[in-house]
Amino acid sequence: MHRIVVVGNSGSGKTTLSRKLAEKLEFPCLELDSLYHQSGWKPLPEEEFRARVAEFALQPSWIIDGNYTGAGMPDLVWPVADTMVWLDLPRWIVAPRLIGRSVKRALTREELWNGNRERLRSLFDPRPDHNVVLWSITRHADYQRRFQQARADVATAHLRLYRLCSRGDIAEFVDAVQ
Repeated sequence: MHRIVVVGNSGSGKTTLSRKLAEKLEFPCLELDSLYHQSGWKPLPEEEFRARVAEFALQPSWIIDGNYTGAGMPDLVWPVADTMVWLDLPRWIVAPRLIGRSVKRALTREELWNGNRERLRSLFDPRPDHNVVLWSITRHADYQRRFQQARADVATAHLRLYRLCSRGDIAEFVDAVQ
């Protein structure tokens, strides 16, 4: 394992797992959200985003976490990755985790990336693209379909795929990685 892509629903633990793996393996780690969401939650232009992801992916070893299908994952990252870790936790675990995380971040004014912070009122926004909990709930089936297809796709046949469906699976995976 030298080039690991970590995918899964929002709140599934991609960033936490990626950081643990990066520390254990001493690999550089790229959280795609930190690159994509510029100041004021403005997206990095797609061309620049793709160029920066492609440059990072040239390194001999890395961990990349995120699901940016339209902007670089399947065509830029997956072909050069050797391992995909799919966090497929059930919604009943992910949704409360997201609510707690979002409330904590909003109350403590924790900076996420590039000066951006979560807001409590976002949790009441009916638009999934403004409410991370609704985003996660509405995207769950789509992520499952997408990553199930990746498992069967000839273009990803070279990847060692790990589907982790519980906190126990995640802990065992981290313990086993060398």
